[in-house]
Amino acid sequence: MSLSLANGSELYLHETASQTAGPYLHIGMMPAAAGIETRRRQPGNVLVQPATRGERIRIEGIVYDGAGAAVKDALIEIWQADADGCHAHPADRRCSDADPAFTGFGRAVSDFQSGLWHFETVKPGAVTGRQGRPMAPHVSVLVFARGINVALQTRLYFDDEAAANAADPVLGLIEIASRRDTLLARRSVQDGQVVYRFDIHLQGERETVFFDV
Repeated sequence: MSLSLANGSELYLHETASQTAGPYLHIGMMPAAAGIETRRRQPGNVLVQPATRGERIRIEGIVYDGAGAAVKDALIEIWQADADGCHAHPADRRCSDADPAFTGFGRAVSDFQSGLWHFETVKPGAVTGRQGRPMAPHVSVLVFARGINVALQTRLYFDDEAAANAADPVLGLIEIASRRDTLLARRSVQDGQVVYRFDIHLQGERETVFFDV
């Protein structure tokens, strides 16, 4: 690329190196996690209030790199419908009674020692697609981490929703069953709490399905 100067000469410009999201993304997106005090309210990993409708669940997991090592400075965002399948957003015109005690958006930082991240939320209801076709209960997930130029987007589905998952139009686009399995969170009960485990693999044989949107 060249730039014409006022004296008639040309200055040739070289492409600068690309920059990834990390390793300091927490300073801008979750300053409290980086030990920086701020008066600005930050999104957190607890999406529920006492009045929130629906089944309380915990979603947890670890982000792994291509070598199988835990990424201990990842940041995860989620966006989901409430227990009735409604999004708390004016663009969701199909739902006029979205749960006022549930925002549907959360942000979590992985533990700097173990790499574990988690959200306290509710299990979302089935969502009606743009053409009236139902989508299985799911959570939209964004992954930010060092070495990633653009956040990676994927979806979390629930392994105890077999019938709904089989009819889901997005899962149906993934022809290989083993690849669909990378989007399934596994249900368990721990100390009386429902926990869904969802590990994310950035590369390798078990690489999570990511979407180009």
